[in-house]
Amino acid sequence: MALTRESLVTRDANDPLGKFRDEFTLPDGVIYLDGNSLGAMPGAAKERIETLVSKEWAQDLVTSWNVNGWFDLPARIGAKIARLIGARENEVLVTDSTGINLYKLLSMALELRPDRKIILMEGSNFPTDNYIAQGLVRQLGQGHEVRFAEKHDFEAQITPDIAVVALTQVHYKTGHVYDMDKITERAHDAGALICWDLCHSAGALPVNLEAAKADFAVGCGYKYLNGGPGAPAFLYVAKRHQGQAQQPLTGWWGHAEPFAFERDYRPAGDIRQLMSGTQPVLSLAALETGVDMMLRADMHVVREKSMALGDLFIALMEEQCAPYGFELISPKNAQDRGSQIAFAHPQGYAIMQALIEKRIIGDFRAPDVMRFGLTPLYTRHVDVWDAVQGIKTVMEQNLWKNPRFAKRDGVT
Repeated sequence: MALTRESLVTRDANDPLGKFRDEFTLPDGVIYLDGNSLGAMPGAAKERIETLVSKEWAQDLVTSWNVNGWFDLPARIGAKIARLIGARENEVLVTDSTGINLYKLLSMALELRPDRKIILMEGSNFPTDNYIAQGLVRQLGQGHEVRFAEKHDFEAQITPDIAVVALTQVHYKTGHVYDMDKITERAHDAGALICWDLCHSAGALPVNLEAAKADFAVGCGYKYLNGGPGAPAFLYVAKRHQGQAQQPLTGWWGHAEPFAFERDYRPAGDIRQLMSGTQPVLSLAALETGVDMMLRADMHVVREKSMALGDLFIALMEEQCAPYGFELISPKNAQDRGSQIAFAHPQGYAIMQALIEKRIIGDFRAPDVMRFGLTPLYTRHVDVWDAVQGIKTVMEQNLWKNPRFAKRDGVT
């Protein structure tokens, strides 16, 4: 039977995740397909921040570190995220940004492999990971090197001279997914450690770091975890590595006894060592509301809906927009991609700007990639239908040719 908008409305009415959409603050008339960049705001986040500001900060003041549990937020939220990524609660901590956390973990990994000098990464990876690694090896000044490979030959490049493999599980542009179990085993067979970037995985698909025997991982809080712009990131250190190496940003919150105020650094022997300075309470509190919501969803149901939304997007684009030069760069096989669909088009930036003006919000990644995030807690099947109809209209009517859509903003 041919797809119709009415059939998709019915599908949404029977969606077991449909109830979550009402828990988000989404503007009327907007089709939001950029949750792979910034998740929508949970209504509970606004309530939590209002309480924190008006009661905990305004009234309880500095006593809130104890009486309202501010001091415990990094570990408490970390323990919750651990349940989403297949880790133990004492192996995950929420702190700092993804890049800073990657810096810490790569430093530790190199310390644990002192006779090896190579960090292996995917060259087309999200740039900040590559930049962080390059900055680290320059700072160390000990002959370390960042070596790049791509998906087609990545496994073959995991050779016995590699100290650590640093790899994003879901590619930020194409959405292709690496086999975590297989790559981790390959790294360990070569004597290397591995650090996974879960920015496009956590909250989007089932992850099991413990089953994969991963060593380290990082991830952000503002995409599928819906923690808000600039939300703190998280990191994972397998228990077997805790206390075996020291992270380089040795601030007071990573001290064994922060309030002993000792002159010299003495590292905590557990995951807390990975903290540096005082933690951002407002941002942590907002993130916790998004994580709590995610924990109420069945990740296998989330994954099934994500794959169905992607299949629908591809099918509708092939049916409705075939004449307009869009090239699918995401894997067509749903099992091989994360929770996004990406198309290349020479006029991708202008087309995306025209769509945004029509309140269909995705994003653009240079040089020519249009990305559409599919966030199952609030994206409906009918949203995908309407988005593709919007793309067709923009192309049929040449709306993207308006000169104002060619002007690049600071954020694309």
